[in-house]
Amino acid sequence: MISVASGAARAWRRAPRPLQIVSARAAMLVPQLFAVTLVTFVMVRLLPGDPALLLLGNMATPEAIASLRSRLGLDRSVWEQFLLYLGRVAHGDLGTSIFTSQPVVADLAQRAPATLELITYAMLATILIAVPVALASAVRSGGAADRASKVYGLVAGALPDFWVALLLIYLLFHLAGVAAPPFGRIDNFVPPPPRVTGFYTVDSLLSGDTEAFLSAAGRLVLPVATIALVNAGALMKLTRAVFEEAWRSDYAMHARASGLPERIIVRIAFRNSLPPLITLVGFMTGFLLGAAVLVETIFAWGGLGQYAVQAVVNSDYPALQGFVLVAAAFVLTVYTAVDVLYEIVDPRIEV
Repeated sequence: MISVASGAARAWRRAPRPLQIVSARAAMLVPQLFAVTLVTFVMVRLLPGDPALLLLGNMATPEAIASLRSRLGLDRSVWEQFLLYLGRVAHGDLGTSIFTSQPVVADLAQRAPATLELITYAMLATILIAVPVALASAVRSGGAADRASKVYGLVAGALPDFWVALLLIYLLFHLAGVAAPPFGRIDNFVPPPPRVTGFYTVDSLLSGDTEAFLSAAGRLVLPVATIALVNAGALMKLTRAVFEEAWRSDYAMHARASGLPERIIVRIAFRNSLPPLITLVGFMTGFLLGAAVLVETIFAWGGLGQYAVQAVVNSDYPALQGFVLVAAAFVLTVYTAVDVLYEIVDPRIEV
């Protein structure tokens, strides 16, 4: 028994560090999700409103309301309801939405790809806008890029995303006519591609449907630009501050004195700046899962944000609990990816 344990310990120490990180985080996933489920279950029931009354209307009789509450299991104690719900979750059943009358799992599976596609492209656009501008402004301090980035960094943080969305719709769709209509993920006359990943752009490429790809990509332009323009300011300012410190460090000065080309010094300084930037990108990715709700609403995107808002307004307990559970799992996955990236960019960091 001891030899088996010691062999397992040696095998664990020899395992790749990313695999160790993922395994450790996976072991913590179940208790973390249990805690999220418990807190969400209790907090949701503190929300004002009675789902039975909302479904039946104000003219419903007390007998009808009591009967519906009994069918929904709302007449039981909170802990009885929680234990029943926990048993269903363990079997992959998140309940049935009171508002849509569909299984919550089906609702989330239908809407999750829309939100994930949006925030994936939005984060890529945010990085492509923020990082090059920040590096250029730090390397050429006092230049046009530096002055423009300072102004943009101040303005971007003060602009609400719904206002930017409406402005882009007015300028690019209404006046210029160069953007796609802000209604949904794909044109009404274009059939969606066969579902593989749920990302219309990816699925259309996999199926070779050029028309669907162009339509889906066109519909992404305005919402992605909205989210990127609002969030790039924060990433730009952090990138500038962290990179500038590395750019002016002693090792960078020594590299210049040794005759290394500036592009190599920029690459070295940028790599040393990556850990805090990875942290911020991971945080922003998880934050956007729910924060993009106004953008989704304006562009009729049909994603998870709209679903969560409808669940709150209608006191749809199963839908709201399912959304929070899926959101928590997504955020934990993102943070695990952040830890793995830490190990890749700087093996000295203990995570």
